[in-house]
Amino acid sequence: MTAFEVELQAGLKPAVITASGPDRPGVSGSFFTTLSRHNVQLLDVEQTDFRGRLMLAAFVGMDPNDLVDIERELRVALWDYGQRVTIETDVSARSDQRPRSTHVVVVLGNPVTAEAVSRLGTELASVGANIDTIRGIAQYPVTGLELCITIPNYSPGDGQEIRKKLAEISAELGIDLAMEHAGLHRRMKRLVCFDCDSTLITGEVIEMLAAHAGREAEVAAVTERAMRGELDFEESLRERVKALAGLDASVIEQVAKDIVLTPGARTTIRTLNSMGYRTAVVSGGFIQVLEGLAEELELDYVRANTLEIEDGKLTGRVIGKVVDRQAKAEFLREFAQDSGLRMDQTIAVGDGANDIDMLSVAGLGIAFNAKPALKEIADASVNHPFLDEVLYMIGIPRDEIDDSNERQGIDGRVALTSREA
Repeated sequence: MTAFEVELQAGLKPAVITASGPDRPGVSGSFFTTLSRHNVQLLDVEQTDFRGRLMLAAFVGMDPNDLVDIERELRVALWDYGQRVTIETDVSARSDQRPRSTHVVVVLGNPVTAEAVSRLGTELASVGANIDTIRGIAQYPVTGLELCITIPNYSPGDGQEIRKKLAEISAELGIDLAMEHAGLHRRMKRLVCFDCDSTLITGEVIEMLAAHAGREAEVAAVTERAMRGELDFEESLRERVKALAGLDASVIEQVAKDIVLTPGARTTIRTLNSMGYRTAVVSGGFIQVLEGLAEELELDYVRANTLEIEDGKLTGRVIGKVVDRQAKAEFLREFAQDSGLRMDQTIAVGDGANDIDMLSVAGLGIAFNAKPALKEIADASVNHPFLDEVLYMIGIPRDEIDDSNERQGIDGRVALTSREA
């Protein structure tokens, strides 16, 4: 006798009863009213509404002698609701009837095709993984699916192999795939730290400043080499800042006004803040440009380089320690400690080689439209220009985001090119 059979009342046998059809008020009430007349014991229940189609399933203990009566009465009670009723009695009475998924895989794309899910299912099956449940988590600006999967006899090494397969599918089919451990661990993340240039905002601040100095092309070339990891970041930063020497400091204010947030950035930060997450930005850019934006977005932490200004002009130098890749990781640790969090409760999002250390020490590292050097070490990679994909990857569905926006009187579907995105 299993542990689950002990829980069944005397004389009852397990069965699964389902009703499916149009979702109408009164279906659930009639369903359970009928069962109550036969002293049915409820062991597990699940009800879903998929685009107006209802699926109600109950795992029950019932007197087998009542099978015919229960089935007839359910069909009569639910006939006017257009429901189809089935009762299956050849079921196991095990206590582990609901699978405990080991991992969650998030699929994001525009579009997500049946081929993509087919390929994903095939690759998961090749390593013995089973898809337990699938649910939609987003319909715009990309389609998002969340798959709960079970990897039997899982060990950490298995995860590396599966992530490699997912990366190959992602690149081939043009979709974003992320895999995390399922359970409480996934829900314990409480701090999200963003890189700024080309992550939280669409451009590179230093290039915007250089444009005012007429040296944009020169600075952009150095920036690109640094982001690919070909140059030491501090050396490249100092070289680029030299090009700004003599620029009037008033340009900083103008550049700050010209900053364009990445589509979905405002929604992402607002949602995280409303859920009690700590939010931060760490940038190889400049604090004088970013501090106003950080205050506007209500970020908890902001760190960036400081431009030296003398007599109202930029000197072409930075003050203090440069925020390089090592410093970014150190700041993330500082934020976590200040927030009373462990490092596995942190998320880091970035796009360049100078974000490698930060993503490596975070509990979840997300490469956002990133250079190859960062994608190689990241836990997940976003290849669409929407920052709210980060929310989907950590299990926050679009309908809950929209509901929160509506309660605050906010239109979350603003133009993606606007500062309000």
